[in-house]
Amino acid sequence: MTDNILEVRDLKVWFPIKKGVFARTVGHVKAVDGVSFDLRRGETLGVVGESGCGKSTTSRAILMLNKPCGGTIKVNGTDISTLHGRQLMEYRRRVQVVFQDPMASLNPRHTILEILTEGMIYHGLCKSEEKRERAAALLASVGLPEEMLDRYPHEFSGGQRQRICIARAIALKPELLICDEAVSALDLSIRAQVLDLLAKLKEELSLSFLFITHDIGVVQHIADRIIVMNAGKIVEQGPCAEVLGNPKEEYTKYLMASVPKIGKPL
Repeated sequence: MTDNILEVRDLKVWFPIKKGVFARTVGHVKAVDGVSFDLRRGETLGVVGESGCGKSTTSRAILMLNKPCGGTIKVNGTDISTLHGRQLMEYRRRVQVVFQDPMASLNPRHTILEILTEGMIYHGLCKSEEKRERAAALLASVGLPEEMLDRYPHEFSGGQRQRICIARAIALKPELLICDEAVSALDLSIRAQVLDLLAKLKEELSLSFLFITHDIGVVQHIADRIIVMNAGKIVEQGPCAEVLGNPKEEYTKYLMASVPKIGKPL
């Protein structure tokens, strides 16, 4: 088995621009245009860049939510475009995601118990009679008490909801967890707690992370390696300390300069 859990080669995701009565295609928005990178097992790979640079579109292609128009995506050496039926269902179990907005990610009509166990029951990882015990263990793993299982998403704070989203993601025992701006909607103090939680779960569950963010201040604390994207392309990549400590591309320098700094006291 290869040391890389994820291999992306020359990935292209273009969206057509249509005009006229007959909606003819007159051009394309090249959201992702020739992106290539690897993610090693047990590694956290940070993907940074400004809004619209193609970060989330890349992750959605890996999740098979956006269809690529070129290139290949391999997970554990298998081209995901060839997956169908049971193989595709198993792939969706092994690759999970935590989105930016936890409230939009949770069904407001389901209790936390239902949210956490629906996927496990569907994939045959949990029987109906043991779902409460399994759900309580999941909540404990993200620092929440069992009595929250019978509540609904609107009864929680943003940080608590994101912990629930993380618990739901790890419930299916994934190998790869994609965090798409997973802490950007949280207060600074809560953001630090969630980052510490993700680091703990990574070690305990032997996870690999693709961590997408526009905030370099966040990625430098969690990533082993970093990819910098701009206008659908990778402009720089390498070990996190090397890229951020000695950026070679002007765009990376601009991103570094945009990080707020605490000024000297008056």
